[in-house]
Amino acid sequence: MRMRWLSRLERRYGRYAVSNLTMYIAAMNIAIVFLTYILFRGNVYNTVYALALLPEKVLQGQIWRLVTFIFLPDDYSLLWIFFSAYLTYIIGASLERYWGTFKLNVYILTGVLLTILGAFVTGAGYTGYYINLSLFLAFATLFPEHEFLLFFFLPVKVKWLGLLDAFLLIYRIFDYISGGAWHLAAAVIVALLNYLVFFGGDFINWIKMKRQVARNRKRFFDQVNPYRNNRYY
Repeated sequence: MRMRWLSRLERRYGRYAVSNLTMYIAAMNIAIVFLTYILFRGNVYNTVYALALLPEKVLQGQIWRLVTFIFLPDDYSLLWIFFSAYLTYIIGASLERYWGTFKLNVYILTGVLLTILGAFVTGAGYTGYYINLSLFLAFATLFPEHEFLLFFFLPVKVKWLGLLDAFLLIYRIFDYISGGAWHLAAAVIVALLNYLVFFGGDFINWIKMKRQVARNRKRFFDQVNPYRNNRYY
């Protein structure tokens, strides 16, 4: 990932980066699930309403929502939350080892800021669900051969899960738009934008490389077979 501006930022502000950030996010996921059962007797709606990013509530002074929405878990099952939190942690830890602490912080922060922007533009309430999906897409791009045990026994390479997630996200965008749910489509779009900010350049370079390889192959065969186009066989 060639991003010179990010390297310049890291030289200036890298000392402020938070190490093991996804570990703290995972820990907060678990804590919120337990608080849901302790304070709200398992009523997930009350938890989400209290902590989600709701623009009208933020404008009323509830500024904690600009942060707390990040920590809302994807699932509130007491059994599933530990697996989900562990997955969040290992994905983040792998990205941090590959990128470094600062770049992982920037990736998450970019997703947070884009989500906040999307919420205020649409006026809709958001959680950090699609930020987590953008983390998974980054992991699948950088570690495509890593295997997860699907249903705890079926090994599947993460690249196939990443492709499936990308397809479902794009499908959701068109599905939401066709149904008039622009605020939901915006949540998906900002997550994909976060991913493309970091990986869009790599995809462009990959496409250019494939085109160059195709041109080189054509030029090679034209040279070794000069009569190819004249029907001399």
